[in-house]
Amino acid sequence: MSFKATITRHQAMIESLFALEPQVTALAARIASCVKQGNKILFFGNGGSASDAQHLAAEFVVRYHKDRRPYGAIALTTDTSILTAHSNDYQFDTVFDRQIAALGRPGDIAIGLSTSGNSGNVINGIKTAKEMGIWSCAFTGEGGGKLAEIADEYIAVPVKETARVQEGHILIGHWLCETLDETD
Repeated sequence: MSFKATITRHQAMIESLFALEPQVTALAARIASCVKQGNKILFFGNGGSASDAQHLAAEFVVRYHKDRRPYGAIALTTDTSILTAHSNDYQFDTVFDRQIAALGRPGDIAIGLSTSGNSGNVINGIKTAKEMGIWSCAFTGEGGGKLAEIADEYIAVPVKETARVQEGHILIGHWLCETLDETD
């Protein structure tokens, strides 16, 4: 695979994101309202999506471009003691449920990242959030998988290639941070 071919696929993914503008604009407004009311965003996912969850939580809490107040955000993927204890004592499919039950409150937003939309622990986390009255959004790839059926909203990067989906997720996340910087 050539470098040019990879860039071409990346460009095609970027072009496909224009269709998501109404959804991401509505999500930005919801997130801005959430954090301005003192509530928080709970980010979670597996593998590269776990890294994206951590990355975005850091941008919310620390800053993106502008020096501004910190926004409440937690990546449910960062505490190795919780992750390993829960997975050992219970099961990995419920590792996010327990944390959402402990840390989430109505008024918060749960954002589950899954390129396939079919990650069992992300699905269970979204279900737990909904049961608790926490609004949920799934970041997925094309089609949305099972998360499209259960999340309050889903943002599906309209490509199938995992790497391109993850690039789309982080681009959308960075845009959300830029928008928050402008509204603070």
